Amino acid sequence: MDSFELLERVAASDVPLALATVSRVSGHAYRKAGAAMLLASDGSKFGSISPGCLEEDLQERVAALLEEGKPQIVTYDMRPEEDAVWGDAIGCGGVVTVLLEPVTGTLQALLNEARLRVSAGERLRLERSRSGEYIRYRLMPGGEEPRAADDGEAGLADIRLEPRPRLLLFGAGEDAVPICEAALRIGFLVTVADWRAGRATSERFPHANLIVGTADEIVRGAGLGSDDYVLLCGHQLRKDREMLEAVLPLHPVYIGVMGSRKRIDALFEGLQATPAVHAPVGLAIGADGPNEIAVSIAAELIACRASGAAG
Repeated sequence: MDSFELLERVAASDVPLALATVSRVSGHAYRKAGAAMLLASDGSKFGSISPGCLEEDLQERVAALLEEGKPQIVTYDMRPEEDAVWGDAIGCGGVVTVLLEPVTGTLQALLNEARLRVSAGERLRLERSRSGEYIRYRLMPGGEEPRAADDGEAGLADIRLEPRPRLLLFGAGEDAVPICEAALRIGFLVTVADWRAGRATSERFPHANLIVGTADEIVRGAGLGSDDYVLLCGHQLRKDREMLEAVLPLHPVYIGVMGSRKRIDALFEGLQATPAVHAPVGLAIGADGPNEIAVSIAAELIACRASGAAG
């Protein structure tokens, strides 16, 4: 669950919620500090902070947590030499500290405020500080990596709250369908664009935004900017070239181009490729066929997104 979905879940929930945040990790763990999930009073769970080994224990704490209205800090020591049950059964071998807190009062109000601001394009950070038995919260600008808990603020880590990254997928051929589905699953907001109205349809891409038009019309309609991702898979040299000429001056964070090296050389003739260009697109994992190629592209998008967050 990405941070935007977390905010949407908080706003839409009609049952009390608890927020579980990974605050500190020592050794190996499934998620890093700042990863968060929601646990509902009716037993529902949204997101994950482990492969499933911690969620059941956290869920059992929710009822008492909501009744008391106070946050809890829970430490899971999964090193084999310290805890045979956790260590042998799970094999993670690390120590994970989790902050479990009721989504009420100030926290709930700030998360609802964050939803509106993030929807408008802001990047925020939810900061926590100790206030007796309770926690003070504030929203701060910035989308950098969350601050992990330190010794002075045991169990208090930041959460990064930011819009979903946007991917413009140009070319609505058959190979675009698994790419769109993969990008949606990893948290991208996808717009599928094509010059053919019969290809970019809601039946084929039910969860994507759709644009039909020329390259300039697509760029204007999508409102492309420097934070966006673009993938060219029109499979028509002239159409891909028109789109490439339209998006290069905008300096998007990522431009992926499908095709052979020979075709890519022809496509870029007279143009200057930037470090944002990934051509041929996708990580070199020996992918074959539309589904495997979609996996290689999704992996590259994840790597690009992670490097941008770290930067």
